[in-house]
Amino acid sequence: MTDISALYRFRFRESDLPRKMRIWRALCKGFFQQFVDPASTVLDVACGYGEFINNIQAKRKYAIDLNPDTSRFLNEDVVFGQMPANNMSEIASNSVDFAFTSNFLEHLESKAICDSVLREVHRVLAPGGVFVVMGPNIRYLAGAYWDFYDHHLPLSHLSLQEGLSINGFEVIRNIPKFLPYTTRSLIPQHPAFVTAYLKFPFAWSILGRQFLLIARKPAIG
Repeated sequence: MTDISALYRFRFRESDLPRKMRIWRALCKGFFQQFVDPASTVLDVACGYGEFINNIQAKRKYAIDLNPDTSRFLNEDVVFGQMPANNMSEIASNSVDFAFTSNFLEHLESKAICDSVLREVHRVLAPGGVFVVMGPNIRYLAGAYWDFYDHHLPLSHLSLQEGLSINGFEVIRNIPKFLPYTTRSLIPQHPAFVTAYLKFPFAWSILGRQFLLIARKPAIG
């Protein structure tokens, strides 16, 4: 099994984290917050160093990851659990209003494991809860997709839509191209330019290499 801590320390310089946090602060304020009620409960699945969960406004925040280093990067209002995404036993069923994951599913070793993750997210979401998934789109990346040692599962916006659908979700929006591949890509680094980028979907179609899917757990009745 890959040593996640060692791999991430090699891949992500800690000195880059303030810059990434500024980018994610702009992404949350300029786009993701519209889907999150500040009075709701939010779960960040495979939260990395907390770029999303630290910057989204919510009443209760939960984050999970297998990397033991993660906890020291999270804000005090985030409850962290070191656990696999396909066995979130510490999180009650129907207890989460909004779940999010970014650049995670491609690290899973099979579609069967991906199915188990999607089913577990479905379990913890309350009826009517929303799941937002962002990740590299194999359709627009080809060889570059495999430049990361721990990429295993190639997914496009269409294959993931099928995966979400067969695991009980209703996909309500599917954006094939949203953000560039990485934060070191062509997306402007200054928060003001990130905000401007978000306001012009035409730019997404040019620079975007990551899909964004918004799915819902159907309400009961």
